[in-house]
Amino acid sequence: MSSTTLTSPPLAQDQEADARIGLRAHVRHTGALVRRNLLWIRQDPESMFDAVLMPIVFTLLFVYVFGGSIGQALGGGQDQYVQYVVPGMMAMMSMNIAMAVGTGFNQDFQNGIMDRFRTLPIGQGSVLFAKIVVELMRLLIATTIMMIVGVLVGFDITSWGGLFAAVGLSALFGTAIMWIFLVLGVSMKSAQSVQAMGFLVLMPLQFGSSIFAPTKSMPGWLEAFTDYNPLSSLADSARGLMVGGPVAHDVWVTVGWSALLTLVMAPIAIHKFRTKS
Repeated sequence: MSSTTLTSPPLAQDQEADARIGLRAHVRHTGALVRRNLLWIRQDPESMFDAVLMPIVFTLLFVYVFGGSIGQALGGGQDQYVQYVVPGMMAMMSMNIAMAVGTGFNQDFQNGIMDRFRTLPIGQGSVLFAKIVVELMRLLIATTIMMIVGVLVGFDITSWGGLFAAVGLSALFGTAIMWIFLVLGVSMKSAQSVQAMGFLVLMPLQFGSSIFAPTKSMPGWLEAFTDYNPLSSLADSARGLMVGGPVAHDVWVTVGWSALLTLVMAPIAIHKFRTKS
């Protein structure tokens, strides 16, 4: 009488392996992977160019190219526009930095690094959490540089508490967006495809929002779109927290979007990472 050996499917095996790894071990694995990613950045400092140069270029570009005309529409001049656009650009930073996590994740798959990680006795989610932690660090660096440049071109910080609250809200929303790009990074065939898809999503969301200009002058259909655009809520929240104005509604909308995107996309990203062949 022959015996039959039953084996669990790969996904079930991965879930069982993760279940045997405790919370402390997950935290330790995440910390080790964060250190690995930081050492990689140290060896390849050019990977920080987007976080360092992008806030400088975009802040100067929008202030000095559009500041005069849009500032007049706001009832002032360039100084008035600086107060408007600098807080709003926090939303742009969170989206652009989030896109980098998808391209980097995809490149790690193409280089075979992720295949090696998946053979190690570590929590599979730790790999993704480590990516997000490092990108959050990059987001904070980009935001700090943007604020320094903003102050140099005339931005007046009226509330330091509001500034820190706006940075925290931007980091929360940026984390939620990173889960979307992790799904793209593990699903698409190349980093170029992830980047192209990211720009197709980013450009309408960024420019169809209140980040760079007030929405009242937009066509009715576009203004309606901006009302439901989470980037508008984040930009208006940061603006209200940093320079004054109503914030409660926009803050809750931003927190709601962040929670919804994380609850939906994080399990999908972890599942796709485990099952990618």
